Amino acid sequence: MSRREMECARVMLTGVIFSLVFAPLKSVATDSDKNISRTDLPPCNFPAIYNFGDSNSDTGGISAAFQPIQAPYGESFFHRPAGRLSDGRLLIDFIAEHLRLPYLIAYLDSIGSNFRHGANFATGGSTIRRQNQTIFQSGISPFSLDVQIMQFHRFKARTEELYRQAIDLSEKKKLPRPREFSKALYTLDIGQTDLAVGFRQMSNIQLRAAISDIINQFSAAVMRLYQQGARAFWIHNTGPIGCLPTATLYLRNPKPGVLDNYGCLKSQNKMALEFNRQLKARIRTLRAELGHADITYVDVYAAKYELISNANSQGFMEPHKICCGLHEGNTHVWCGQKAIVRGAEVFGGACVNPSIYISWDGVHYSQAANHWIANQILNGSFSDPPIPITHACHKRLHY
Repeated sequence: MSRREMECARVMLTGVIFSLVFAPLKSVATDSDKNISRTDLPPCNFPAIYNFGDSNSDTGGISAAFQPIQAPYGESFFHRPAGRLSDGRLLIDFIAEHLRLPYLIAYLDSIGSNFRHGANFATGGSTIRRQNQTIFQSGISPFSLDVQIMQFHRFKARTEELYRQAIDLSEKKKLPRPREFSKALYTLDIGQTDLAVGFRQMSNIQLRAAISDIINQFSAAVMRLYQQGARAFWIHNTGPIGCLPTATLYLRNPKPGVLDNYGCLKSQNKMALEFNRQLKARIRTLRAELGHADITYVDVYAAKYELISNANSQGFMEPHKICCGLHEGNTHVWCGQKAIVRGAEVFGGACVNPSIYISWDGVHYSQAANHWIANQILNGSFSDPPIPITHACHKRLHY
């Protein structure tokens, strides 16, 4: 294994195991909003959210399963580590706020938890396809998407049983109402880690060939949720992975054409776009096959790339700068970690003002960036069909 591959594996392992992680959303009027008002359809009033994904939407799963994350994660909003790979809230948190629901508690963080309004099955480092590695080898979560779906099946069956048996009203208040599983919103944000693993282990040709199988397994997971009663789906595509600071952190003197105009690694973004192309095509097929499903495809890639390409005009600094951690030359001390540098102990602390950074730790977005992206996607501007998340249950607006 090369030095770069070893360092990349260390980044994954550090970020997943050791560093895991109500400002109102601005109102943006869109043509889709106007169309909805003309149809006089009420908002969906989702009673719960069930989320599946990786570190982009993990609110404490990998932290509960393994070693808890450390400060300074969570400092900007929760003022303590809160199971999130950011300084504060994630996209899933802004979704919950927008739908006037509590923040999602991780399914694996069960002690004292209230799952009345949903649960989060996402874990940092999760993939769609199972990986033949342990989390201690590569930072890959053992909770792949199919495992998360199995956990949901168990969660649904067990909570329905407990709800029927509960005598004390206070017990029922912490459980989902069985009839509301079919009325909930099911969000999925996963695939980035599959690509990251592919970049480490495969050639571009091999990874491109593997995408169809990854999409097949994603499709199977959606179908299993549908069979268990899920109807309204809000699916994020994968982001511009080549724009993450870690994609170019070890790149020295790149040849012309390797990076785009914004300093992003073209080859990795090209692979992400191919993944998204196949994902969008499969969602069209799923809509035809799952007759009662409302499936919204959200182009998070486009929203994130728009932020990166317009960072300065949106109040952010250069998008490849990392807020948390020490990265100088060949010295890399990751966020929340300690290391000996030139004979002295150094801590990978946070920058003074995280709100002007797009990248929090080199892999994950800052709360400020997540908030900006949420403002763009929740009104339907980046969705297919172009409807806001509050109306994602109305089939009439989809077809």
